[in-house]
Amino acid sequence: MRAGLRTEAARHVAALRDLDIPAISPRLALVTAGAAGMVSPDGRFADHFEAALAVAGAERWPFDRARIQLSYGQRLRHGRAMAEARRHLSDAFDTFQRLDATPWSALAGKELRAAGGSRGKLQAGGIAALTPQQREIAMLAAAGLTNKQIAERLFLSPRTVSTHLYQIYPELGVTTRAGLRDALSNEEPTTE
Repeated sequence: MRAGLRTEAARHVAALRDLDIPAISPRLALVTAGAAGMVSPDGRFADHFEAALAVAGAERWPFDRARIQLSYGQRLRHGRAMAEARRHLSDAFDTFQRLDATPWSALAGKELRAAGGSRGKLQAGGIAALTPQQREIAMLAAAGLTNKQIAERLFLSPRTVSTHLYQIYPELGVTTRAGLRDALSNEEPTTE
């Protein structure tokens, strides 16, 4: 599919079904239904992905299930169903993180951010990794102040504020001010 060979991929899925491969095991049923969702035309893919995720015992194969959730989330995001996409992408991201599947969690995180979500759990370090000035800028931005308002309050240029936000967003795993607000509200307070 990533090579642009949709027709060939669809033929493979058809062959899996013709040979009744899904009847062999629940895992093969999961993978076949997921592959069918990947090759299905727009408007028909959701049924296949939902069937894959509904396979009894699908949680026994967390990597395969997460790959299907990632593909499902990508299709939903491209179809502009952002809320539903975020749910599947977040679940995929969390599973890949738990399995320490770094390239896959990076891809799921990227897709999740593109859907307007945060990366699930905060990056290692999170707000604690920010400088005091960055923390203050992040809190002001999350409160709804514009870059210009933040700059005036902190005696900085709006461009400097923008540069700090450019550095803050990836540190917290967000792409929007709303995501920034969510990331800061989810941050556990530390007691010293």
